[in-house]
Amino acid sequence: MLVISLAIVVVAILLVAALVVPRRRRDRIVSAPPPVRDVPRPPGTTATAVDERGPPAPTDTLELPVEEAPPALEVPEPTAGRLLRLRARLARSQSSLGHGLLSVLSREKLDEDAWEEIEEALLTADVGIGATTEIVDRLRTRTKVLGTRSEGELRALLAEELVTALQPDLDRTLHSIPTEDRPAVVMVVGVNGTGKTTTCGKLARVLVADGRTVLLGAADTFRAAAADQLQTWGSRVGADTIRGPEGGDPASVAFDTVKQGIERKVDTVLIDTAGRLHTKVGLMDELGKVKRVVERQGPVDETLLVLDATTGQNGLIQARVFTEVVDVTGIVLTKLDGTAKGGIVISVQRELGVPVKLIGLGEGADDLAPFEPETFVDALLGEV
Repeated sequence: MLVISLAIVVVAILLVAALVVPRRRRDRIVSAPPPVRDVPRPPGTTATAVDERGPPAPTDTLELPVEEAPPALEVPEPTAGRLLRLRARLARSQSSLGHGLLSVLSREKLDEDAWEEIEEALLTADVGIGATTEIVDRLRTRTKVLGTRSEGELRALLAEELVTALQPDLDRTLHSIPTEDRPAVVMVVGVNGTGKTTTCGKLARVLVADGRTVLLGAADTFRAAAADQLQTWGSRVGADTIRGPEGGDPASVAFDTVKQGIERKVDTVLIDTAGRLHTKVGLMDELGKVKRVVERQGPVDETLLVLDATTGQNGLIQARVFTEVVDVTGIVLTKLDGTAKGGIVISVQRELGVPVKLIGLGEGADDLAPFEPETFVDALLGEV
């Protein structure tokens, strides 16, 4: 009986073991994570850990385009006192027209040779024959009356005579103030190579500095870069530019500019015309046409002729033809810092009867200054 009982117990243990062990093995298999298979990746990328909570968050974020702020407008230097600030630019003219004359006048004895030197210095500085004769005659008379002469007295005497020769009573006002129903219209004319378009851009800065709103007209349709150049100058100070197709009718561009200037109620319309040789009759006639077309909407308030100071007396020949075609009202004398011939201001005004209203004394954006005879002469003579 004992043997039978032991046999039953052993069989029962074996049955229980047979049922429990396979169940544990199945649980172990079910709870194990599934094997990770290697997924081929594009070359140059790295694997990313998998988050059990879901797909990985995107690493690239959508960036909205940022609008760039428009460039800040430039603030031109005020024109009041600008010539005084640029007086150092006249240093080259000082050597002949200023210091050269003073050195001769301060000699103990002024004989004929000395007066011939003074005359030669004035002619070399492009003062012109007529003005030179008058200046020398007056200096001779006044130095005899003075008798003893200090350097300070001689400087004051010479300054007075040069200022007189510059005709300080001429009207040098730049007519750029609008009327009730239309803007002031300013035309800029000149020969090739005088820096006319650059001067036109600098003139826009002068007008803006004086508180004017300006609209530019690129009526130089023959030189490919002229309109782009003018537009660049204008954009710096907030002045728009009206332009036409390359090779188009310049009179049409000028007309449209004035028309838009009236509609926009700007203060001043500034029209840049193509440079032209004074000997080319056809081109000069075209310039006259531009002015006539513009005047259908009202008068041209100012016609400025740009002259290169380094051309000397040849510039006067050019200027005479322009004054006959378009009735020049003012002269802009450029490159006066690069020449010792400062006397060209005297001869231009004397020969043409037209005042020098602006002078260019460098390549900087604000190196165009209103002309002031007393300040100009003071800069030419320098300090005693």
